[in-house]
Amino acid sequence: MSNQSKKITRRKALKLSGATAGAALAAPSLVPASVFGAPGRPAPSERITMGVLGSGGRGKGVMRGFLNRPDVHVLAVCDVQKRNRDDAKRHVDGKYKNQDCKDYIDFREILVRKDIDTVLIASPDHWHAIMAVEACKHGKDVYCEKPLSLTIQEGRAMVDAARRYNRMCSSGSQRVLGDYGKICRRVQKGELGQIQEVFVNIGGPPRHCYLGGGEAPAEVDWDRWLGPAPWAPYNPNRMSRAYGLGGKGWRTWHDYSGGMMTDWGGHKFGAALFAMGLDETGPTTIVPPDGKDHKYLTYIYENGVHLYHSPNKGNVDFVAPKEKVAGLTWEPPKHLLERDYKGSGGIQGDFIESVKTRQRPFRDFEFAHRVATVCHLGNIAYTLKRPLKWDPIKEEFPGDEQANRLRWRPMRGSWSV
Repeated sequence: MSNQSKKITRRKALKLSGATAGAALAAPSLVPASVFGAPGRPAPSERITMGVLGSGGRGKGVMRGFLNRPDVHVLAVCDVQKRNRDDAKRHVDGKYKNQDCKDYIDFREILVRKDIDTVLIASPDHWHAIMAVEACKHGKDVYCEKPLSLTIQEGRAMVDAARRYNRMCSSGSQRVLGDYGKICRRVQKGELGQIQEVFVNIGGPPRHCYLGGGEAPAEVDWDRWLGPAPWAPYNPNRMSRAYGLGGKGWRTWHDYSGGMMTDWGGHKFGAALFAMGLDETGPTTIVPPDGKDHKYLTYIYENGVHLYHSPNKGNVDFVAPKEKVAGLTWEPPKHLLERDYKGSGGIQGDFIESVKTRQRPFRDFEFAHRVATVCHLGNIAYTLKRPLKWDPIKEEFPGDEQANRLRWRPMRGSWSV
């Protein structure tokens, strides 16, 4: 018997204990050499296994990144649209030169599989919370595309589930470092001085959908696509992945998305808050534009920082005052210079490294939730058209019942988190 065949693998070691582990050591093992991997590729038992929940355009794109990693093995894909499932399975089987990838309509069938360690969630936003919370309950580590959630309370439920079940959970806001990392580091080093204002240029909120419709095509399970969202007739412009707010895809519509506020906000507000060291807290005041004193939607933080949603100004722009400003106590968070991707391969590699080491990923759900909350707060302020007070510790609008009701949306049928 070779020394290699006597090993308890990394994945087995996580699952075996006591007499079970002893039995595994004692049992003879006659297996083909191929199971031990090839040069540069670990044996299957040493790879992180993954299921894909939502395998449309973005899902397949992110999945390809994981497929190209020698330490990851994709075992299953899920989508409510047959052509997406078929295409994703072809990609996986083509990569591994077999027919082993299983495809599912119901994501819960992936979660009950004991041989799957992690899931990639790339569904429309209204599914993120349910999928992530259920994945944590089933012992899966989670990589969830941004924006993290559809509502503030859904986001907190996702963080709570990650902590309760001790799961490594990362959000896919790759542009925080990928696009804006250099300016973030300059802010954190103090090279730009004491920042008072940050201007973030992204699109606006979603709108309500009044599209008519008819019977869904046979290849689409429309009821499953809607899931927790309110019932609506099938219309291809409800479920299309067409980008933007032009009315041709799900990101346009309030029932399924927070619009460009949350979509690009995950990246650009994410970069602003990371640079400033504000992505574990929140603003205390949100003021919508009024045509007078407030040209832009304004977030005011306790330390005096003003963050603006400025859809016609700049990109992610940091402004330091020329003179001392009363009440501005923010200082460069130099300690965040150490907060970076771990492992290799960008944000996806960082997630895989966190799965292996059980160290907090760069875009841990808490950070992603705080960023998504800023986006949701902006959408609520735009909806109510009045200034709001916010308690970032309790995550509530003090004494404001009307605003507090907008932290959450009811879910259809038996769906809940």
